[in-house]
Amino acid sequence: MITSRLDPDPPIEGHLLDRLRPALAVEAEQCLGRAEAVAFLARLDLWFADIHGPLAALYGCRRDADALGEQLVRLARAAVGERPVELRDLDRRREIDPHWFQHQRMVGYVAYTDRFAGTLDAITGRLDHLDELGVTYLHLMPVLAPREGENDGGYAVADYRAVDPRLGTMDDLEDLAGALRRRGMSLCIDLVLNHTAREHTWARGWLAGDPEYAGFYLSFPDRTMPDAYEATVVDVFPDRAPGSFTWVPGAGANGAGANGAGAWVWTTFLEYQWDLDYTNPRVFTAMLDTILFLANRGVEIFRMDAVPFMGKRMGTSCTNQPEVHDLAQALHALTKLAAPATVFKAEAIVGPDDLVAYLGGHARYRPECELAYHNQLMVMLWSSLATKDARLAVRSLGRLRPIPEGTSWATYVRCHDDIGWAVSDQDAWAVGYDPGAHRDFLNAFYSGRFPASFARGALFGANPETGDARISGSAAALCGIGGDDPHALDWGIRRLVLLHAVTYAWGGVPLLYMGDELAQGNDVSYLGDPALAGDNRWMHRPYFDEAAAARRYDPATVEGRVFGWMRALGAARRELPALHAAGEGGVLEVDSPHVLAWRRRHPRSGWFVGLVNFAEHTVSIDAHALDGLGELPTVLSSDGPLQARGGRLHLPGLGFVWLAEP
Repeated sequence: MITSRLDPDPPIEGHLLDRLRPALAVEAEQCLGRAEAVAFLARLDLWFADIHGPLAALYGCRRDADALGEQLVRLARAAVGERPVELRDLDRRREIDPHWFQHQRMVGYVAYTDRFAGTLDAITGRLDHLDELGVTYLHLMPVLAPREGENDGGYAVADYRAVDPRLGTMDDLEDLAGALRRRGMSLCIDLVLNHTAREHTWARGWLAGDPEYAGFYLSFPDRTMPDAYEATVVDVFPDRAPGSFTWVPGAGANGAGANGAGAWVWTTFLEYQWDLDYTNPRVFTAMLDTILFLANRGVEIFRMDAVPFMGKRMGTSCTNQPEVHDLAQALHALTKLAAPATVFKAEAIVGPDDLVAYLGGHARYRPECELAYHNQLMVMLWSSLATKDARLAVRSLGRLRPIPEGTSWATYVRCHDDIGWAVSDQDAWAVGYDPGAHRDFLNAFYSGRFPASFARGALFGANPETGDARISGSAAALCGIGGDDPHALDWGIRRLVLLHAVTYAWGGVPLLYMGDELAQGNDVSYLGDPALAGDNRWMHRPYFDEAAAARRYDPATVEGRVFGWMRALGAARRELPALHAAGEGGVLEVDSPHVLAWRRRHPRSGWFVGLVNFAEHTVSIDAHALDGLGELPTVLSSDGPLQARGGRLHLPGLGFVWLAEP
């Protein structure tokens, strides 16, 4: 009998870990070597509770959770054995500094590969541009191979283990990840969790009746169950794809695969995107294997796409269900076991009361994702800009629950998607707004239908039955940049800079969307492509403008002015420890409805205060609002040092100021 030379510490979990650990110690040392085996077993002790508990909750009644846990732990151990040396070195560094992503030097850049550079290989020619902006992680929008033709912007994935051939190969992705690491940048990609394209190997096997893929997708023989679910499920694309089910000839009922009769397949998004059935543990296993494969190619940050939709319960919206959090927790823990340098970012565009849970903020802390989009901050910024009133933002952001230590918000002004008005009815009524009327106003304002609007956006996903809609448009266009009026242009630039002054200093990881650093406007070229013409979100997914980029050093141009500000925001941020995501922060109450004020502090720094004025005229606030925060000189502002007169602090129209202790 082979015995291990390792002397394992006593296990911290129950009988399964007691039984597993001795055998794993032998296997790990044989496969990984002594040092790597010691590290793997230490991680197993650390993460086992977050693996076994959720698996038991998810699969205890359908399959022996112990056997599944053992299988998945061995899958993780095998992935460690396949992990390249460079990535194992990165694992060691990240285990020493597990909160690396919280550092104030972190700045993200979000881009479509083809629209940013053409191919993955060509992105290396853009890295100097990213360096100038202080970027430390690059999020490339869908790069995995999608279905041909219409593919929901790349989110209908046909092969998780291949790159879109128009962009390059998996080897190109791995090479780019290495080039980024050598510059101190991390690669982030999208992983679509809720569904696959109907052309995916799993879907084709399921439809063909291959027992390996039995039960991979959700389906029903008639409309009884779909109708019952749809009574409470809200359509994602009510104008383009009403309903949540698609009739698929040849599909079997209840996930059985082919039976020749056909079935109603669950399609939350579009008819060619089939929802996976995570009640089947083999689906979970296949998705974990996918994550570990990609992590070993050099992906450091996974944007977990559509994660709220992974759990279905009758009588609910089928979003944010308890199963979703079990799935995220177990996937996260098993990934940390195999690739500790890796972090998850939740794409959970949900209301404020549900948002914090994706960072593990439950009654009992449950690690799920290290990062989550601060959708509420984004929505409140655009709302405040339209109304010139920050009271709703103060109310909503002020009551948002604190996030767990060791996690961080990803803060952003704009992303690739439409803007949905996730405004809590409770918050709206609290500041005197009718919630429905306010959402209608925001849609009218940003689509340019409101008489006093400066915005040049468009409605997206309008639901004729409910009147609900969302907004498309580039950040520059929504801020009013465009046209020949120099006065209006100045105001538009101030709006764009003000919004980024908040996201760069709120605390977390600011994300800069490609083209915003050059104030690129709406791109209507998508209308010439039949595959894109029906989706106006492509207006804010422009191609990188080479001519505009060439003007980025000229302060007399729009591009030069905006690019200069983005560089200044990033440079100032790097020198402010209070902006480390682990710092403590909160909204400050001030006596002007036009001003959003917030504070931050890190144990190794003094106070930081940010102030922005959403009105187009100068306003003032009582200087006593900053009492107890010490002497706070101006470190960056739109208009020079903060002016104080008569016990009041004066903020120019659409101005911002950052104050911080030396």
